[in-house]
Amino acid sequence: MKLKEGQTLLFIGDSITDCDRAKPHGEGLFGAYGNGYVSLVQAFLQATYPNLRIRVVNKGISGNTVRDLKNRWQEDVLAYKPEWLSVMIGINDVWRQFDVPHIKEKHVYLDEYKETLRILVQETRPLVEGMVLMTPYFIENNEQDPMRQMMDQYGDIVKQISDEFNCIFVNTQAVFNKILGDLHSSALAWDRVHPTPTGHMLLAREFLTEIGFDWSK
Repeated sequence: MKLKEGQTLLFIGDSITDCDRAKPHGEGLFGAYGNGYVSLVQAFLQATYPNLRIRVVNKGISGNTVRDLKNRWQEDVLAYKPEWLSVMIGINDVWRQFDVPHIKEKHVYLDEYKETLRILVQETRPLVEGMVLMTPYFIENNEQDPMRQMMDQYGDIVKQISDEFNCIFVNTQAVFNKILGDLHSSALAWDRVHPTPTGHMLLAREFLTEIGFDWSK
Protein backbone atom coordinates (compact mmCIF):
# COMPACT_ATOMS: atom_id res chain seq x y z
CA MET A 1 0.00 0.00 0.00
CA LYS A 2 1.17 3.52 -0.78
CA LEU A 3 0.53 4.99 2.69
CA LYS A 4 3.29 4.58 5.25
CA GLU A 5 3.44 4.31 9.01
CA GLY A 6 2.31 7.38 10.94
CA GLN A 7 1.13 9.33 7.93
CA THR A 8 -1.92 11.60 7.79
CA LEU A 9 -4.56 11.15 5.10
CA LEU A 10 -6.83 14.18 4.80
CA PHE A 11 -10.08 14.25 2.82
CA ILE A 12 -11.65 17.49 1.66
CA GLY A 13 -14.82 18.02 -0.34
CA ASP A 14 -18.55 18.65 -0.13
CA SER A 15 -21.49 16.80 1.46
CA ILE A 16 -20.43 13.46 -0.05
CA THR A 17 -17.26 13.74 2.02
CA ASP A 18 -18.83 15.52 5.00
CA CYS A 19 -21.65 13.05 5.79
CA ASP A 20 -22.34 14.57 9.22
CA ARG A 21 -18.74 14.33 10.37
CA ALA A 22 -17.70 15.98 13.64
CA LYS A 23 -17.08 19.74 13.52
CA PRO A 24 -14.70 21.44 13.46
CA HIS A 25 -12.37 18.44 13.23
CA GLY A 26 -13.57 15.25 11.58
CA GLU A 27 -11.50 12.66 13.40
CA GLY A 28 -11.68 10.60 16.56
CA LEU A 29 -14.42 8.52 18.17
CA PHE A 30 -18.22 8.51 18.22
CA GLY A 31 -18.84 8.82 14.48
CA ALA A 32 -16.39 11.68 14.02
CA TYR A 33 -15.60 10.61 10.45
CA GLY A 34 -19.24 10.85 9.39
CA ASN A 35 -21.34 8.10 7.87
CA GLY A 36 -19.90 8.01 4.35
CA TYR A 37 -16.97 6.73 2.36
CA VAL A 38 -14.38 8.48 4.55
CA SER A 39 -15.57 6.51 7.57
CA LEU A 40 -15.35 3.28 5.56
CA VAL A 41 -11.84 4.08 4.36
CA GLN A 42 -10.72 4.84 7.91
CA ALA A 43 -12.24 1.61 9.21
CA PHE A 44 -10.68 -0.51 6.49
CA LEU A 45 -7.25 1.04 7.05
CA GLN A 46 -7.38 0.64 10.81
CA ALA A 47 -8.71 -2.91 10.66
CA THR A 48 -6.29 -4.10 7.98
CA TYR A 49 -3.16 -2.07 8.75
CA PRO A 50 -3.38 -1.37 12.51
CA ASN A 51 0.41 -1.32 12.75
CA LEU A 52 0.64 1.70 10.45
CA ARG A 53 -1.41 3.94 12.75
CA ILE A 54 -2.59 6.08 9.85
CA ARG A 55 -4.34 9.30 10.88
CA VAL A 56 -7.47 10.04 8.83
CA VAL A 57 -9.03 13.52 8.89
CA ASN A 58 -12.36 14.46 7.30
CA LYS A 59 -12.66 18.11 6.22
CA GLY A 60 -15.68 17.86 3.96
CA ILE A 61 -18.33 20.58 4.27
CA SER A 62 -21.82 20.15 2.84
CA GLY A 63 -22.67 22.51 0.00
CA ASN A 64 -19.09 23.42 -0.83
CA THR A 65 -17.84 24.27 -4.29
CA VAL A 66 -14.22 24.57 -5.40
CA ARG A 67 -14.57 28.29 -4.62
CA ASP A 68 -15.29 27.41 -0.98
CA LEU A 69 -12.32 25.03 -0.87
CA LYS A 70 -10.04 27.82 -2.02
CA ASN A 71 -11.27 30.07 0.81
CA ARG A 72 -10.52 27.51 3.53
CA TRP A 73 -7.54 25.70 2.00
CA GLN A 74 -4.92 27.17 4.32
CA GLU A 75 -6.81 26.36 7.51
CA ASP A 76 -8.31 23.02 6.57
CA VAL A 77 -5.54 21.53 4.43
CA LEU A 78 -2.15 23.19 4.59
CA ALA A 79 -2.22 23.75 8.35
CA TYR A 80 -2.50 19.99 8.89
CA LYS A 81 0.57 19.24 6.76
CA PRO A 82 -0.85 15.90 5.59
CA GLU A 83 1.35 13.46 3.75
CA TRP A 84 -1.67 12.41 1.68
CA LEU A 85 -4.57 14.51 0.45
CA SER A 86 -7.79 13.45 -1.26
CA VAL A 87 -9.99 15.99 -3.04
CA MET A 88 -13.49 15.38 -4.38
CA ILE A 89 -15.29 18.54 -5.45
CA GLY A 90 -17.49 19.73 -8.29
CA ILE A 91 -20.97 18.34 -7.71
CA ASN A 92 -22.34 21.60 -6.30
CA ASP A 93 -20.40 23.61 -8.87
CA VAL A 94 -22.57 21.87 -11.48
CA TRP A 95 -25.76 21.29 -9.48
CA ARG A 96 -26.34 24.95 -8.62
CA GLN A 97 -26.53 25.68 -12.33
CA PHE A 98 -29.59 23.42 -12.46
CA ASP A 99 -31.44 23.69 -9.15
CA VAL A 100 -31.02 27.47 -8.75
CA PRO A 101 -30.42 28.63 -12.34
CA HIS A 102 -31.58 32.16 -11.48
CA ILE A 103 -29.02 32.65 -8.68
CA LYS A 104 -25.96 32.99 -10.86
CA GLU A 105 -23.60 34.04 -8.09
CA LYS A 106 -23.81 30.47 -6.78
CA HIS A 107 -22.69 29.02 -10.12
CA VAL A 108 -19.09 27.92 -10.61
CA TYR A 109 -18.60 27.62 -14.35
CA LEU A 110 -16.11 25.34 -16.03
CA ASP A 111 -13.35 27.91 -16.54
CA GLU A 112 -13.37 28.99 -12.89
CA TYR A 113 -13.54 25.39 -11.74
CA LYS A 114 -10.53 24.42 -13.83
CA GLU A 115 -8.45 27.44 -12.89
CA THR A 116 -9.18 27.20 -9.16
CA LEU A 117 -8.67 23.45 -8.84
CA ARG A 118 -5.50 23.60 -10.89
CA ILE A 119 -4.02 26.35 -8.70
CA LEU A 120 -4.84 24.45 -5.50
CA VAL A 121 -3.27 21.26 -6.82
CA GLN A 122 -0.25 23.04 -8.28
CA GLU A 123 0.50 24.80 -4.99
CA THR A 124 -0.11 21.75 -2.80
CA ARG A 125 1.29 18.84 -4.79
CA PRO A 126 4.96 19.60 -3.90
CA LEU A 127 4.04 19.67 -0.20
CA VAL A 128 2.51 16.20 0.00
CA GLU A 129 3.74 12.72 -0.75
CA GLY A 130 0.59 11.79 -2.61
CA MET A 131 -2.62 13.40 -3.81
CA VAL A 132 -5.82 11.70 -4.90
CA LEU A 133 -8.26 13.53 -7.17
CA MET A 134 -11.76 12.09 -7.31
CA THR A 135 -14.21 13.19 -9.99
CA PRO A 136 -17.62 14.66 -9.29
CA TYR A 137 -20.44 12.42 -10.51
CA PHE A 138 -24.15 12.22 -11.26
CA ILE A 139 -25.72 8.79 -10.81
CA GLU A 140 -27.61 8.81 -14.10
CA ASN A 141 -26.93 6.33 -16.88
CA ASN A 142 -28.46 8.54 -19.57
CA GLU A 143 -25.35 10.29 -20.88
CA GLN A 144 -27.56 12.77 -22.76
CA ASP A 145 -29.06 14.09 -19.52
CA PRO A 146 -27.93 17.76 -19.35
CA MET A 147 -26.61 17.56 -15.79
CA ARG A 148 -24.82 14.28 -16.50
CA GLN A 149 -23.23 15.80 -19.61
CA MET A 150 -21.97 18.80 -17.67
CA MET A 151 -20.73 16.65 -14.79
CA ASP A 152 -18.70 14.60 -17.26
CA GLN A 153 -17.04 17.78 -18.50
CA TYR A 154 -16.02 18.70 -14.96
CA GLY A 155 -14.76 15.15 -14.45
CA ASP A 156 -12.62 15.51 -17.57
CA ILE A 157 -10.99 18.54 -15.98
CA VAL A 158 -10.13 16.49 -12.90
CA LYS A 159 -8.48 13.89 -15.14
CA GLN A 160 -6.45 16.54 -16.96
CA ILE A 161 -5.19 18.09 -13.73
CA SER A 162 -4.48 14.67 -12.24
CA ASP A 163 -2.33 13.75 -15.22
CA GLU A 164 -0.55 17.11 -15.22
CA PHE A 165 0.52 16.91 -11.58
CA ASN A 166 1.00 13.15 -11.20
CA CYS A 167 -1.95 12.58 -8.87
CA ILE A 168 -3.86 9.36 -8.33
CA PHE A 169 -7.08 9.57 -10.30
CA VAL A 170 -10.38 8.07 -9.11
CA ASN A 171 -13.12 8.05 -11.73
CA THR A 172 -16.18 7.90 -9.49
CA GLN A 173 -18.54 8.31 -12.43
CA ALA A 174 -17.16 5.17 -14.05
CA VAL A 175 -17.65 3.28 -10.78
CA PHE A 176 -21.32 4.16 -10.68
CA ASN A 177 -21.79 3.63 -14.42
CA LYS A 178 -20.66 0.04 -14.06
CA ILE A 179 -23.19 -0.87 -11.40
CA LEU A 180 -26.03 1.07 -13.06
CA GLY A 181 -26.30 -1.83 -15.48
CA ASP A 182 -27.80 -3.87 -12.64
CA LEU A 183 -29.21 -1.28 -10.22
CA HIS A 184 -31.48 1.69 -10.74
CA SER A 185 -30.03 5.02 -9.64
CA SER A 186 -32.58 5.26 -6.82
CA ALA A 187 -30.95 2.23 -5.20
CA LEU A 188 -27.67 4.14 -5.05
CA ALA A 189 -28.84 7.69 -4.30
CA TRP A 190 -32.37 9.01 -3.85
CA ASP A 191 -31.45 12.27 -5.60
CA ARG A 192 -28.78 10.75 -7.86
CA VAL A 193 -26.11 12.56 -5.81
CA HIS A 194 -26.10 11.61 -2.10
CA PRO A 195 -25.21 7.91 -1.95
CA THR A 196 -26.79 5.12 0.01
CA PRO A 197 -24.42 2.94 2.07
CA THR A 198 -23.94 0.87 -1.08
CA GLY A 199 -22.89 3.96 -3.01
CA HIS A 200 -20.44 5.01 -0.31
CA MET A 201 -19.01 1.50 -0.24
CA LEU A 202 -18.35 1.74 -3.97
CA LEU A 203 -16.51 5.03 -3.45
CA ALA A 204 -14.46 3.66 -0.55
CA ARG A 205 -13.57 0.49 -2.40
CA GLU A 206 -12.38 2.35 -5.48
CA PHE A 207 -10.36 4.82 -3.41
CA LEU A 208 -8.66 2.04 -1.47
CA THR A 209 -7.92 0.06 -4.61
CA GLU A 210 -6.24 3.08 -6.21
CA ILE A 211 -3.94 3.62 -3.21
CA GLY A 212 -2.82 0.01 -3.30
CA PHE A 213 -4.94 -1.49 -0.51
CA ASP A 214 -4.25 -5.22 -0.21
CA TRP A 215 -7.67 -6.85 -0.36
CA SER A 216 -6.17 -10.26 0.39
CA LYS A 217 -5.09 -9.30 3.92
